[in-house]
Amino acid sequence: MGHDTNSRPLRAFRPPQGLTGRLRVAGDKSISHRALMFGALAVGRTEITGLLEGEDVLRTAAAMRALGATVERLGEGHWIVAGRGVGGLTEPADVLDMGNSGTAARLICGLLAGHPIFAVLTGDASLRSRPMRRVTEPLAASGARFSGRAGGRLPLAVEGAAEPMPLDYTLPIASAQVKSAVLLAGLCARGVTRVVEPQASRDHTENMLRHFGATVRVTPQGEGRVIELDGQPELVAAPVVVPGDPSSAAFPLVAALIVPGSAVTVEGVGLNPLRTGLFATLRNMGADLSVANERTEGGEPVGDLTARFGPLRAADVPPERVPSMVDEYPVLAVAAACAAGTSRFRGLAELRVKESDRVAATAALLQASGVRVEIEGDDLLVHGAGAPPPGGGTVVTHMDHRIAMSALVLGLAAERPVAVDDGSFIDTSFPGFAELINRAAGADVLRRLNAAPTP
Repeated sequence: MGHDTNSRPLRAFRPPQGLTGRLRVAGDKSISHRALMFGALAVGRTEITGLLEGEDVLRTAAAMRALGATVERLGEGHWIVAGRGVGGLTEPADVLDMGNSGTAARLICGLLAGHPIFAVLTGDASLRSRPMRRVTEPLAASGARFSGRAGGRLPLAVEGAAEPMPLDYTLPIASAQVKSAVLLAGLCARGVTRVVEPQASRDHTENMLRHFGATVRVTPQGEGRVIELDGQPELVAAPVVVPGDPSSAAFPLVAALIVPGSAVTVEGVGLNPLRTGLFATLRNMGADLSVANERTEGGEPVGDLTARFGPLRAADVPPERVPSMVDEYPVLAVAAACAAGTSRFRGLAELRVKESDRVAATAALLQASGVRVEIEGDDLLVHGAGAPPPGGGTVVTHMDHRIAMSALVLGLAAERPVAVDDGSFIDTSFPGFAELINRAAGADVLRRLNAAPTP
């Protein structure tokens, strides 16, 4: 993979002692996107605190502004959105550029489907290669029209429906993005929109719909659930406190578990049970992970998580856990590389359509640092030695922020430093990641390289 002038090679070194201290991670990305979108659809002024100000979320803020909402930044993480009301978004004057954010692109397809306006969505090279058909196919039944490149890829032209029909859709696989897009389209439709999911996926959209005044009914059905939304509600502005992102908290917490002498507390982390599969899995592996100060903010459970270094054992992770930790497998694989025994992560098909093919990218990440890995169908096997991995590798990140951060966490525990070819994408989800780790280590353990390393 060629390096452009903006690529930022980084190398991670083992800290002189452990990682210590109390940290706060960036706000939850999923909730930040939705807070801006629902603020734009609500009547009145929505005050948001703790908003993640990473590139992905700023793209959503810009898109809401382009669709007619007033979006103002008052201070760090503190924003006000004056909304247009359900059905009140206006046609954008220019193309909506979603950067690297698949969540923003897919959810905004749902928003646009219910409004009688024309818009074009595009994104960076990575996002333009990702499939959108899984969202556009169900949304087309509302009366919206989509035309894009082969496979429904971006750039994508959207003509929203003048009289959107309510949708009744059964998801083929659990996906919070597809579910949310269908529910967002259903806001503008008369009648009840119904979504059936085979396994429960993140329910931030349902929680926030209720928080803004919509009527949402959720009924368990086997391992999944049936969600019903009453269309054309009046959404009313409501304050949103964005909790710390559990997917971001995963990196300093796993680092603390595998770097000797570490004890790290991450404050104010979202503990939505549909997002905490990683924490449950780490506990299965014997991790010293505790929760204090549990509370509810903006309809979401929150608490302070403490991780302490200790021995880990291998885990057999069932496929049912994928929806609750879909973004955490790369960093879990790093923990498994330091654990004793062979871990098997089952049923990872959904990871093949993330920012990169995360199954292959995670395997390559570990192999570059001397860890034995196998891929069997949609399962990933990691052979841990119960000791620090050899390290010394350079990881090709494929423009994937989670692969980059996971590789750097591995470098903190490995015998030799680990490099990544490009860390510039980390800012899309976790601005200030390197500074936070260096502060916890009390040393400059994540360093920028002047020249690109050769894989």
